[in-house]
Amino acid sequence: MRYELVIFDNDGVLVDSEPISNTLLAAHLTEAGHPTSYEVSLRDYMGSAMHRIHDIVRERTGRSLPEDFDETFHARVFAAFERELEAVAGAADVVKQLVADGVPYCVASSGSHERIRVGHRKTGLDTWFRDENVFSAEDVGRGKPAPDLFLHAAAQMGVAPERCVVVEDSPLGVQAARAAGMDVYGFTAMTSREKLADATGCFDDMTALFGLLR
Repeated sequence: MRYELVIFDNDGVLVDSEPISNTLLAAHLTEAGHPTSYEVSLRDYMGSAMHRIHDIVRERTGRSLPEDFDETFHARVFAAFERELEAVAGAADVVKQLVADGVPYCVASSGSHERIRVGHRKTGLDTWFRDENVFSAEDVGRGKPAPDLFLHAAAQMGVAPERCVVVEDSPLGVQAARAAGMDVYGFTAMTSREKLADATGCFDDMTALFGLLR
């Protein structure tokens, strides 16, 4: 293994949450008076922390989202996760192999700690991710594409940025990893290679990730 730390994005990389959350986000934005399709939600908001969604809506419309927007959205997402969420195929196997090889790993997500935890409990990934290796944009105040979250995760794990590799599925995440000075591999299950063109490399099946890491 040529890296000393593997940093996983969460949504779309470890848990198959993007279809669920973007369907609900599009509907919730539409209810709030900002008509949004599922495709537009993926294009504009995939990989975003909630503050970025608020910022984009305000910039485009001059209006703020309702004060209870986040609370209502999260309640709907968590309920849907409990019903429907599954781990990304092969994600647990990758983590198990990292453990077997003695390679440190963590998750760094634009989502809140609660969102991460709800998803991990539902999918069984909480076995592999504990408080000490779970990081959220909540920890740094600025989400992706800023590099803050990845730099924070590396610092907390005690590894220099240049010795880290990020696994991402969104252009925002790839941009953040590059800004942090890290290699990044783009998972193309939902995002085209063209949109992840700035990544170090791309893959479409979790079983292919180890070949890239090595």
